[in-house]
Amino acid sequence: MPLTAVLNEFNSGLAQCDSLIANAHQANSAGVAILPLLDRQQITVAAFLNMFIAWETFLESSLTAFMVGGATLSGAAPVKFVSPISLDAARALIVGTNRYFDYGNHENVKRVVNIYFQNGYPYEPHLSSIMSDLADLRTMRNASAHITSTTQTALNGLALRVLTRTSGSIDLYALLTAVDPRSASGETIFLRYKNKLVAAAELIVNS
Repeated sequence: MPLTAVLNEFNSGLAQCDSLIANAHQANSAGVAILPLLDRQQITVAAFLNMFIAWETFLESSLTAFMVGGATLSGAAPVKFVSPISLDAARALIVGTNRYFDYGNHENVKRVVNIYFQNGYPYEPHLSSIMSDLADLRTMRNASAHITSTTQTALNGLALRVLTRTSGSIDLYALLTAVDPRSASGETIFLRYKNKLVAAAELIVNS
């Protein structure tokens, strides 16, 4: 798939996530939410999970495209150390002897791009610059998939750090829809992390 199409697919996926959340929070003329709270919660969490999947898909699609000789949108061709004959061969090379490759494990993604491309280009330094954000996203992804004492503890720790709270438990919906204190424009947690992914994808594809 051409890199333009890879980026467009990613951006379209994120636009759909925005649409889901906006539709879930529509209100009537009196300002009362149309959907009940449980529906709003589930749709928002599903939209977040779709965003994470879109990012994983972007990583796989762009990585395999570069491996078979694709160039960035600026015309630069990464110096690669592998030459798979097709996208399927590139995917198989990434998986190796494992059953699958976890694109949600961003440390592993970093290792792969540095093994297959000189200096990790075009993924580096952009991946490294958002590794803490990617770790936060993985924490939220884990909480969206299954709530256990471990995932809840990790989510609480993230909320305490990001929202500068001193204690307490939080659910993923409340965290995603909270205003991020680090945002100068009053973005929600969801929007701030989404914008981080958008910026990283643009830098990778356009380097």
